[in-house]
Amino acid sequence: MRDAVIVDAVRTAVGKRGGSLSTQHSASLSAAVLTALVERTGLDPATVDDVVWGCAGTVGMQTGCIARSSVLAAGWPESVPGVTVDRQCGSSQQAVHQAAAGVIAGQYDVAVAGGVENMSTIPLGSTRGDGRFGEPHGPLVWERYGGVRFNQGMGAQLIADEYGITRTEMDQHGLDSHERAARALDEGRFKGQIAPVTVTDADGVERVFDTDEGVRRGSTLQTLAGLKPAFGEGGSITAGNASQVSDGAAALLITTSEIARANGWTPIARVHTAVVVGTDPVTMLKGPIPATAKALKKAGLALDDIGAFEINEAFASVTLAWLRETGADYARMNPNGGAMAIGHPIGGSGARLMTTLVHHMRDRGVRYGLQSMCEGGGMANATVLELL
Repeated sequence: MRDAVIVDAVRTAVGKRGGSLSTQHSASLSAAVLTALVERTGLDPATVDDVVWGCAGTVGMQTGCIARSSVLAAGWPESVPGVTVDRQCGSSQQAVHQAAAGVIAGQYDVAVAGGVENMSTIPLGSTRGDGRFGEPHGPLVWERYGGVRFNQGMGAQLIADEYGITRTEMDQHGLDSHERAARALDEGRFKGQIAPVTVTDADGVERVFDTDEGVRRGSTLQTLAGLKPAFGEGGSITAGNASQVSDGAAALLITTSEIARANGWTPIARVHTAVVVGTDPVTMLKGPIPATAKALKKAGLALDDIGAFEINEAFASVTLAWLRETGADYARMNPNGGAMAIGHPIGGSGARLMTTLVHHMRDRGVRYGLQSMCEGGGMANATVLELL
């Protein structure tokens, strides 16, 4: 039987809003990780059957099939196709699922999955259109939900209220994320997964960008308590307990065990199980809870079998609600920090999380890892990886 294995995974460092990557074209960011994948593995790009690329904001520089533009920007042969996937925040995790499914089915022998987002240039809401049809979801969806405007921030607040998650708990979770990410940086845990990118500063000086720049040090609960609510008076969601607006890209090389051996590659992990679920689009962000349950059932595994979880920190309430429902060990969730510290370049985040997860699994000898992330419109992917 054919399987799907991850030979290697690489990402850019994540840039903060208006930061080091903000002047980079998204195709150039993608090209950086595609080129790195070739350099790290000896991959012949001409053998790649497809590049499956996540991107949530397909407007401006990211329109016109950014996957295809990325292939061409990397200098790969014109014979290599690309397809862009939009499952909102889970776009590049879905890209991995589709690439793995194609490899297992025999439609692909070698595939590259990943994604990109330059949120400094293509901010949230850019794809809402010109308003001729009201809400972007259309009048029938608008009517179905009684005119409720789908808003991720308000959904996060509803989740906090439902689970009784306090502002202090969320702020502490934010602090923990930054502290874990800072520790990972100090210990060099990310060095083996980051492709350096040459950037030009405003003064015209070139430099190498290779360190996640959203990680904050020295913050306190008292400092975070002074931040204003982001979604209405009296709310508890703030910039301190939510993911950061970010820029970045990541890529994974996916093939079968047999083809990997023939190419002299030693895969890191196998895509053991891949699922996706839908949930209500109003609270919107609870999907990782049923997605995790579905993935574990399908995989035939128990929660305690999972040695590391990457659950996207879109908002602190999302990951804390997931913890309460699953009973998972807090120490095993996002052990190297999450999106509140590292950042959340929407369409590239799924691949970024998976890159961090597979390297962590290899470095620490973790047999099974599970990744899940909430997605706009009320969806969630979940993936179980098995260390090889």
